[in-house]
Amino acid sequence: MEIQVGNKIMEVTLIGKEGNNVTVDIDGKVYDVDVAMLQNGTCSLLYDGNSYNAELIKGDSGKHYRVNLNYSTYQIDMLDSQAKYMRMRKRQTESVQADVITAPMPCKIVKVYCKPGDAVKAGDTLFTMEAMKMQSNYKVSADCSVEQMLIAEGDSVKAEQVLVKLKMES
Repeated sequence: MEIQVGNKIMEVTLIGKEGNNVTVDIDGKVYDVDVAMLQNGTCSLLYDGNSYNAELIKGDSGKHYRVNLNYSTYQIDMLDSQAKYMRMRKRQTESVQADVITAPMPCKIVKVYCKPGDAVKAGDTLFTMEAMKMQSNYKVSADCSVEQMLIAEGDSVKAEQVLVKLKMES
């Protein structure tokens, strides 16, 4: 899942839980934390030999929390898959065409429309991907040629995996 703390978006994955011991991956770094939920939304955390007390205050939507920790307050939002998908689509249409296309999230390649050596024009679709039961066409925003296609129809890809390498026109 993704969480947003202030302006920073982080990928959080629960790796394991045994009693009060929780192992989580936050943006690729693994943390082993002893977590004890106390009364009134207070949480006691033991991490790396240090003890922390956090107050969790749930917002109206159930996806928003205010966390008070060590005299600081953090606004935390749990981001759903739809929000992640919409950010990816907005970033795709607004950005300058890069010479490497990476997967914005884990997805499946549904259809590939070009091959290495093909010249493509701004607005041409390179491939169709499916994530969270929604299909999306990836279109280039500048004239270029396909240098390498590192995907094929039916491939499952990981987030940030390189899919296509392009050669930009001068």
